[in-house]
Amino acid sequence: MFKIVSKPMGIFETNCYIIYLPKGEVIVDPGMGATEWVMQNVQNPLAILNTHGHFDHVWSNNELQTKLKTLLYTPISDVFMLQNDPFGYGMPSSVPDFKVKEDEKIEIGGIWIEFIHFPGHTPGCSAIKIGDALFSGDFVFKDSIGRTDFPYSSPEDMKKSILKFLEIKENLKVYPGHGESTSVKSEQKNLPSWLKYL
Repeated sequence: MFKIVSKPMGIFETNCYIIYLPKGEVIVDPGMGATEWVMQNVQNPLAILNTHGHFDHVWSNNELQTKLKTLLYTPISDVFMLQNDPFGYGMPSSVPDFKVKEDEKIEIGGIWIEFIHFPGHTPGCSAIKIGDALFSGDFVFKDSIGRTDFPYSSPEDMKKSILKFLEIKENLKVYPGHGESTSVKSEQKNLPSWLKYL
């Protein structure tokens, strides 16, 4: 298990995570105002990873790319959101160095990192598996799921993603984009009840 630290960022208290791998650090979802905290807590940044393209998860992408001189990985289907600011909050635009394909595994710092595609909240929404941790973004929270009434959301895709999540065999620790951590097994008990609301 790798050391993980987190801090809720911005008005939506979006969890930014730093994962300490043997060869350096990976940053997940640097939201509003994340730059200073991240820079105080990394020494050898290896990558910035986005779970999806919503502004509150990607706000500090460009600033950290520039200051840390590190690479940005974003799910390919959400890349358009990084430039278009579809919610109109004045989000700084960013350009990923790598557009991650659906369910793609990427080696970073000698560790395999998997972007598991769970669309519904956004087209590219993914949970990022690093070791025995799953960074679920806004797909799954403790006792809840991401909203599907936003632009580019899809209730039908969310249903398929829930069914896919129910097939996970490992009881990974789940670190969501908002709120406290949970586990795969805990949320597998809760998720079937959400299917009838979608």
